[in-house]
Amino acid sequence: MSEHLEVANPLRTKAIMERYGLHAKKSLGQNFLTDLNVLKNIVSAAKITKQDNVIEIGPGIGALTEQLALAANQVVALELDDNLIRVLDEVLIGYSNVKIINQDVLKANLPQIVAEKFDDNSRPVKVVANLPYYITTPILMQLLSSTVKWDSIVVMMQKEVAQRLAAVPGTKAYGSLSLAVQYQMDTHVAFDVSRKVFIPSPNVDSAIVVLEPRQQELVVKPFDERSLFRLIKGCFSHRRKSLYNNLQAVFGKAPEIRAQINSVLTKINIDAQIRPEQLSLEQFIQLTNAFHTQKLI
Repeated sequence: MSEHLEVANPLRTKAIMERYGLHAKKSLGQNFLTDLNVLKNIVSAAKITKQDNVIEIGPGIGALTEQLALAANQVVALELDDNLIRVLDEVLIGYSNVKIINQDVLKANLPQIVAEKFDDNSRPVKVVANLPYYITTPILMQLLSSTVKWDSIVVMMQKEVAQRLAAVPGTKAYGSLSLAVQYQMDTHVAFDVSRKVFIPSPNVDSAIVVLEPRQQELVVKPFDERSLFRLIKGCFSHRRKSLYNNLQAVFGKAPEIRAQINSVLTKINIDAQIRPEQLSLEQFIQLTNAFHTQKLI
């Protein structure tokens, strides 16, 4: 009877795991979601329609894949675990709009996959995934650095990391990761997910984060993006220190360097004694551009 239930149903999940002798691999951050309402809410948060092509990362045993297949035009799912490929092929055999690729997303050529695996690659492409906690940030950076123009990225991750992505200046969660993501994407937490809806249960709660291309252009543009993010990373190296002290750690403490730092901060009207987390993205860009003019970066 469990064969006719949706994959996310706890009875069906357990039946699949028993049939194939599956055990969640801690090394791959595997936790199987067994709450159909949560899965449907993820699909809803991603605004998936029959016009959309979807890339899924880490489909597991296909619980989210199934819901995406019901809503989307096509789904291409990248699964690293060799043992799950046959499971996915059999569990999802009734869905002709799903393709499973045995590949590590961190090594994948995403533009090529989009170009070759979708029947119509002119459609909007969305990413929807339950990300492994231990490589959440590398995967996000991989997606954001890709030349693929994502229509949206909707991902489940550790709640604490989700809060960092959506954090605003002046908050404890705000930092270099917030800025790296918000430089490209408008970001918000759609909803939280209890650890109790997974098999096995992780040690922390999760959250669904929605990332969409920035609607409002940055007022100030950086002369050099790499310099911007090097400066941001340097300024958050010592969160308890003032901006001025962090800038000295980045550029050096020679008298002439200190004079240049003070000159730049005065010129763009930033208090040297504030902490980096109080600066907006635009202010970090102003800093970078000013230091670029001074030939410090």
